[in-house]
Amino acid sequence: MNFGALELIRTTLKLTSLSHANFTLNLEQLNSPMKFQLAINLERMNEHEDMADVLQHVLEMVQMADRNGFHIVWAAEHHALEMTIAPNPFQILTWLANHTNQIRLGTAVAVAAYWHPIRLASEASFVDLLSGGRLEFGIGSGAYQREFDRMRPGLQQAEAYRYVHEMLPVLKNLWAGDYAHEGEFWSFPASTSVPKPVQKPHPPIWVAARAPITFDYAVENNCNIISWPITRPHSEVELYRQRLDAARKKFPNSKAPTFALMRHTALFTSAKTRHTVISAIQRSMGMFQNLFLHPGDVTNGFARSIPLEDLQEREQFNPEMLEQNLMIGSPDRAIEQLKRYEQAGVDEFVYLASMGLGLKEQKASLKLFCEEVIPAFN
Repeated sequence: MNFGALELIRTTLKLTSLSHANFTLNLEQLNSPMKFQLAINLERMNEHEDMADVLQHVLEMVQMADRNGFHIVWAAEHHALEMTIAPNPFQILTWLANHTNQIRLGTAVAVAAYWHPIRLASEASFVDLLSGGRLEFGIGSGAYQREFDRMRPGLQQAEAYRYVHEMLPVLKNLWAGDYAHEGEFWSFPASTSVPKPVQKPHPPIWVAARAPITFDYAVENNCNIISWPITRPHSEVELYRQRLDAARKKFPNSKAPTFALMRHTALFTSAKTRHTVISAIQRSMGMFQNLFLHPGDVTNGFARSIPLEDLQEREQFNPEMLEQNLMIGSPDRAIEQLKRYEQAGVDEFVYLASMGLGLKEQKASLKLFCEEVIPAFN
């Protein structure tokens, strides 16, 4: 059998399988190898960790990703929290741009309600200029009510998506040239982004999406999508893909977005490291949930971790469930999981490195991923 016929059969079988799963993928997506992204925070879990060590660690992790062909590294925006030290993602990306060569530099995400459009457009453009056109612009609603109470008092997190919806078209207009705006949240006379972005008409735009309304907005506005199922099972990934497919049917004239999936990732080869990884994720997710349930339960920037037995949906934090749902375990296990994501329509996988794990274990995990997992997708 010649190669062309074999490839046709493989493609047909793959399309048939995906059709039964109610997924609608195009041939270009099927034939493209999965790409990888890195999400990493400047992170301190206690006051005894030296900030200089954290800075050096993050830089070395990003440089490893750059050398090994990762597509994008993401910097978050958070305020007054040691577990995510990111008061301005554009500063972080400028720093990383000066120490990397090819990896693209993304905001995941700039919180729309905390910015004025003129400043946000110009900050983004300046990073695009300084990095030689490597910016990936991610925008979102924000996560914690605690931050809104300090950064935008009176705004409920559930209403913050409205700021994204007004902000995004304003940014596109400012990147294009002079523009005056009269809106619900911002109004200003004719102005423009200075400088202009290197990438034309603007950098790729990403939206963090889980709810149907956000998938619809992203597809309608030609944005790429990052989804994070937290610790939920594979069925959650399939649900997100179904929401994306439904949005594409609503807006058939929009371009096909890149669909990226983020998961906590920690590879290891020893039982001892397995225990360390599981404990770190449980502690980190305990802090994460506490910020939602008890926004005042933070001392000097450190959130208290809710004990495992008190966590909501705590069955998802049992070791067996964490191993099943997250990217935890051996390189072979990771390859198997990633191929399952490919079948579910995921274009790019976001390796979430920050979970309260020790710096040594984080670096060993990424090294295993680069040496033993990525080659399986080249």
